[in-house]
Amino acid sequence: MTTDHYDIVIIGGGPVGMALALALNDTGISSLLLEARGLPEKVEDPRPLALSHGSHLILQRLGVWNNLALRTPITTIHISNRGSFGHTILAPEDAGVPTLGFVVNYHDLFVAMYKQLITANKNDHLTGAIVTQLDTNEKFGNVYFDYQGKKEKITAKLLVLADGGQLAKQVPDISYQIHDYQQWAVVANIRAEKKQTGIAYERFTSDGPIALLPHQEDFALVWTVNPESAKEITALNDEIFLFRLHQRFGDRLGKFISTGKRSAFPLALKYATRITSQRIALIGNAAQTLHPVAGQGFNLGLRDAYELASEVIDTTNARQEIGTAAMLLRYHRKRHLDSSAGRIFTDSLVKLFTNENNLLKQACGLGLSVLDCLPPLKRFISRRMIFGAKG
Repeated sequence: MTTDHYDIVIIGGGPVGMALALALNDTGISSLLLEARGLPEKVEDPRPLALSHGSHLILQRLGVWNNLALRTPITTIHISNRGSFGHTILAPEDAGVPTLGFVVNYHDLFVAMYKQLITANKNDHLTGAIVTQLDTNEKFGNVYFDYQGKKEKITAKLLVLADGGQLAKQVPDISYQIHDYQQWAVVANIRAEKKQTGIAYERFTSDGPIALLPHQEDFALVWTVNPESAKEITALNDEIFLFRLHQRFGDRLGKFISTGKRSAFPLALKYATRITSQRIALIGNAAQTLHPVAGQGFNLGLRDAYELASEVIDTTNARQEIGTAAMLLRYHRKRHLDSSAGRIFTDSLVKLFTNENNLLKQACGLGLSVLDCLPPLKRFISRRMIFGAKG
């Protein structure tokens, strides 16, 4: 930290916060990134991330993409509904793109972005900085944090919360709407008899979707179950776990023959009633946390960061002040449609396809068949999954 005042302070050094910091490099805009955790350590983290082609383009522009050693292309998405007829298949030509997206490991992406941030070294970055309080006035925001045993204070024209939403509780006019899906996601790396060929599978069941994402020659699993089943499934031995997964998914990939480390986490819809306040903007999980169905959450957060950076740069180029009510209103308007559409889309998928009603289940299967027969509709939906509401 070389000064006690910045144009922008970013609180939260995960991939979304780092994306914003990288997007501001070489712009002449001073920024400080504060991260409570220490330096990233190599851990066995099985969490997969499905990156859309749009996110791939953003990461290329940020100079991160070539630092990712393992990135598996998604060339096809196969969507089906267990217990009913009908399916749909999405391919790159449906959306007019070279590939639908890629699957990467969360920890690998974190490390690649961190290395790029350190290499660029144009803006300040502190790890192990625990923010305890923030407040704002009409001119700037104040951030109070503990760092290396000392209490520090800095000011900025704009505070950006990319921390997951904890600090937003200190902002009087920001609150959250929360819906607990009563579901957990079990994640693991899976090997099947049939090797993957770039196909991602999204199979809806009455308990929730099962996603198998291509990950090198094998698959990254995201299996949605009820809370009681999550505890049971993670405790099973490998043989029984793979047998249970085969029962739910079906024979499309043959038998599942091995599994890596399993972990599980609860699923909920959480979104801020507003994503801006006086001298404050929210991005990523601080703005919204979505169900993993259709893999929209991280891609939406990455677009938050990129569009906020664009708005900040445009404001500076127009010789206007960063962080004003007018600038934040423009950012809010740009993100409102994309954020709302992503939230409604994922929430509707969960509620429509996760049910025991046979009539509704058959209607969903019919809907998938109709979608598969309407190229213009497939293009509309696939491009919005890839690029957001603007398509």
